[in-house]
Amino acid sequence: MPDRDDLLVVGRIGPPNGVHGAVVVHAFTDAPDERFAADAVLLTAGEALTVQASRWQGKRLVVQFVGVADREQAQALRGTDLRVAASSRPALEDPDDFYDTDLIGLAASTVDGEALGPVRDIVHSPASDYLVVEVDGREHLVPFIAAFVPTVDVAGGRVVLDPPEGLFEL
Repeated sequence: MPDRDDLLVVGRIGPPNGVHGAVVVHAFTDAPDERFAADAVLLTAGEALTVQASRWQGKRLVVQFVGVADREQAQALRGTDLRVAASSRPALEDPDDFYDTDLIGLAASTVDGEALGPVRDIVHSPASDYLVVEVDGREHLVPFIAAFVPTVDVAGGRVVLDPPEGLFEL
């Protein structure tokens, strides 16, 4: 089993669906039909669950797991996070594309070497993407564009920022 830090949450089990052990799954992945296909193995805090079958019921994803045969067993799983190994993600073809989970936690510094703080989150908006960087205990949005973020070194655990003057004074 992969190290817990190498696992990504791809869904959460919701309420039972019917009386034969099926559950609603709230998917947190761009590819739910692949992640929750028959025979897919998903990791939880205590065990691995194997997908027996899945189907869409309107906009809800309904999943039947191997060995979960009744409503009571399904109810016991409610709220369980479903994880996969980060290494199971498809490789990104563009070197300027990154998975959000790879950016969160990187240490941010300026081009002059001044340590700023960690990247706490990524915000996606219609106009641009933003890094949420914690500086002196406050979170600041930094447009995720080459002019302001000239270096992203995931392997080195750092991101270099060239913020416009005054950005961290707001």
